[in-house]
Amino acid sequence: MILENIYKRLLLVPLLCCSLVSAQETPFATMQPVAPAFTNLPFGAVKPGGWIQQQIQDNLNGFTGHLDSLVPQLVVEDDIYAKNRLSKKVKSKDVGALGEGGDWQVQFLWWNSETQSNWWDGYIRSAVLANDTAHLARIEKYINNILATQDADGYLGIYDKELRYTFDNENGELWAKTTLLRGLLAWFEFKGDKSVFTAVQRSVDNVMDNWPINASHPFNSVNPNVGGLSHGLVFTDVLEEVYRLTGEQKYLDYALFLYKDFSEQELNEDAQYKKLNDASRKLTGHGVHTYEHLRTVALAYYTSGNPALKEALEKFENKILQETAPSGGPVGDEWIAGKPADATTRGYEYCSLQELLHSYASLQQKSGNGSYGDKIEHLFFNAAQGARNPQHSCIAYLKSDNSYAMTGGLNGDTSDKNQTRYSYSPVHKEAAVCCVPNAGRIAPYYVQNMWLKEGNESLVASLLGPCEVTTSVNNKSVVIKEVTEYPYGNTLKFSVTADNVTFTLKIRLPEWGTDFKINAHYTVDNGFISIHKTWTGTETITLEFMPEIKTKQDNKGEYYFTYGSLVLAHPIEAEEKKIKFYQLPGFADFHYTSKNMVIYQYDNAKLKKKGNSLIFETKLYNPKTGKGETVTLVPMGQTILRQVTF
Repeated sequence: MILENIYKRLLLVPLLCCSLVSAQETPFATMQPVAPAFTNLPFGAVKPGGWIQQQIQDNLNGFTGHLDSLVPQLVVEDDIYAKNRLSKKVKSKDVGALGEGGDWQVQFLWWNSETQSNWWDGYIRSAVLANDTAHLARIEKYINNILATQDADGYLGIYDKELRYTFDNENGELWAKTTLLRGLLAWFEFKGDKSVFTAVQRSVDNVMDNWPINASHPFNSVNPNVGGLSHGLVFTDVLEEVYRLTGEQKYLDYALFLYKDFSEQELNEDAQYKKLNDASRKLTGHGVHTYEHLRTVALAYYTSGNPALKEALEKFENKILQETAPSGGPVGDEWIAGKPADATTRGYEYCSLQELLHSYASLQQKSGNGSYGDKIEHLFFNAAQGARNPQHSCIAYLKSDNSYAMTGGLNGDTSDKNQTRYSYSPVHKEAAVCCVPNAGRIAPYYVQNMWLKEGNESLVASLLGPCEVTTSVNNKSVVIKEVTEYPYGNTLKFSVTADNVTFTLKIRLPEWGTDFKINAHYTVDNGFISIHKTWTGTETITLEFMPEIKTKQDNKGEYYFTYGSLVLAHPIEAEEKKIKFYQLPGFADFHYTSKNMVIYQYDNAKLKKKGNSLIFETKLYNPKTGKGETVTLVPMGQTILRQVTF
């Protein structure tokens, strides 16, 4: 059933009596549901091309395809969804992180479910998008094994019968299910195996039976400092997908209920309604929680249509903007801590990059506002690429825009002997094996959201880059191949293959892309280029952007440079040191120190592009010599140590 048609029918339902009360007094009451502007395509309808395809294949050849071999004790040996389900007898578990023993261990007993299932989610999606038959055969065995763990009542999860659904403290019940079921849903859409979807739906229904709507408290905790419990709010991801596939309203209603219960508990979390409604309250929580919860708040608003939730959502977004670095990375190292973004003194977690990208994709689909596409591209092309090692298969757990050393602590800080996150690793076992799995998810999630539908008459290129989409309009097949080097080149060719099909091709116009040429009759409406026609055979639309070099300032007044979608950085020559080797050949952990670092200052000189390359030059002030010097800048995704702001 098509999503927008379901919502249109909902608009005809009489308003509930509680909607007569002030929205501020009853912020979770359903007023009038808001129909999303766009509809998601099934996973696999969009396939990557060009450099994105190559990056996904490189991940499969690297950490995404081999994480189980790199940390088998966390991914393979702990059969946490089956024979090693958690019970009252389990008091500790190897989760890889450095720390002391004791009661704190209970906080982390669920960790391996996140490590395993987020890894499988990225691995499944990467193998599907790469059409890698060897990996796909291996994944199919995993899927069958997981389905075999489902109990007769539908339960899929990490707890024995004596523990499940009986918590009053930290737990991973909903979070372990979320990470697991997202991957199963991707596999279902790829294979079309109804038994997989049936297992997912039975698992979701089992949650709703055991924590009944408006008659239970899934987020009840005697301890306000929780991890897995708060992560579990994004079980709404699964609920929204099951709703999309079934059209059953009860799943959206349950999502709204989860946000209500989450907001009414005593938890140290930013996304609770009352905290969001206080515009003066800064974000303080664990970054990845905060940024992933954004999409739950969005879903709650669109499900209810309650203006109080709309206001809270807007305030939430404004707060996140204060925590966004020039690269698009949302700071949180690991805590946001009420401190604003800073290119030098604040880092961002790779997990947060993936979760904020996912949240902005949800907001673009619901609102139809192309500005979210700008935010996604900015984050993916800059912060996300800039936290990957361009020479080895490994990533930075934490990274700052201005990165002067990667030796464990922020820019060389050694005050915390256990801090290892500011370094490059294919695992990051000493901190937590969470960011590497998410580094395997981020490109597939970008690809999945590159195309959307508007009704059944428009196909929307919502995120730009090399790809191919196969879908239908009015039950007729349409294939669009997008050939481009974007964002490293700014010419995009859309080859549309259809047999006498009338529809509108909509292409998101980047906020910087106002100067462009296109070989078709078009209109520009609400941030999208629209080409409406009857398409026959194969026709090619060529769109060329003419980006300008721009000088911008961050929230501290420091200067940085952009070119199109790219943020530019001065690369700092670094000395590489392998600090850990793995039994699997080709994998290692790395530290980097600068050879001759100079922190340059902005000197009002213009930046110039060198020929057709993505190499730029400008004059910056060298405080060591007291003179201006010619300095080279490149896209920050090509750097390890670097200076972004001046």
